Parts: sequence; C-alpha cells; structure tokens
Amino acid sequence: QVQLVESGGGLVQAGGSLRLSCAASGSTVRINIMGWYRQAPEKERELVAQISYGGNINYADSVKGRFHISRDNVKNIVWLQMNSLQPEDTAVYYCKAVVNFGGGNYWGQGTQVTVSS
Repeated sequence: QVQLVESGGGLVQAGGSLRLSCAASGSTVRINIMGWYRQAPEKERELVAQISYGGNINYADSVKGRFHISRDNVKNIVWLQMNSLQPEDTAVYYCKAVVNFGGGNYWGQGTQVTVSS
C-alpha cells in the first residue's frame, strides 16, 4: 500500500504561482511514475504532468511552459511548480503514484487550486 498526501493548494490571482507537494509513504520502493491530475467542476479528471523514476516527463499541452514537475526519489516527494496561473487552471489537483509489477495505482485526497481573474 502507498499513501499520498498533497499540500500547497490555495487561492491565487491570475498570473500568480503556487507550488504543490505530494509525499508518498508506505510501500514506496516500487513506485515508478508519479504525477499530477486535476478535475474541474463538471469535467473529467485530466493529466497535468507526470514523471517517471528515471526522470522522463510528460506535460499536458495546456500547461507546457508554465508548470514544472520535479521529484526526489529518496524522499519520495513530487512537486508541481505552477506559474502564470489562469482561471482555467482552477480545479482540484490530485497526486497519483503508479507502482511497478502490477502494484496498482494510488491517489491522494486532492488539494484545491483556485485562480481568480
């Protein structure tokens, strides 16, 4: 089992920045991919960014050039630095961990990000 705890959400004005953190605990040794998803009201959950244990990174087109994902494999923490935030970035942001060898997917409880215009 893997437990994920997110922090760092909040209210920010358009153009501002926030940094989200997600700390993993439990059976972390087999975690491969860690990532961030978001879900806005009445919309489906979507990938924002993800990073593999080896450092391969994918971003959603909508956040490229504004968001930056990073990871500490020793401390089992993943961060999402969000810059130039826009109202359309408003959503609940969820951390996800993918465990190798059929170990399953795990989700955090989510953290609210609200960007005012």
